Amino acid sequence: MQGRDDESASRGEQVEAAEREAAKRRLLEQAEAERVPVKDTTRGDPGPAVAQ
Repeated sequence: MQGRDDESASRGEQVEAAEREAAKRRLLEQAEAERVPVKDTTRGDPGPAVAQ
């Protein structure tokens, strides 16, 4: 019976690892989709001029 428990635990670990990898892939795909290319950014925005 111990062998069957080990197989179940091993299968559960494999499923969890696959789910983690899938989640990681989704996050990376989302980050890439939301990424702003460097050429579309500015180095700094001083904001509106303040009268003194």
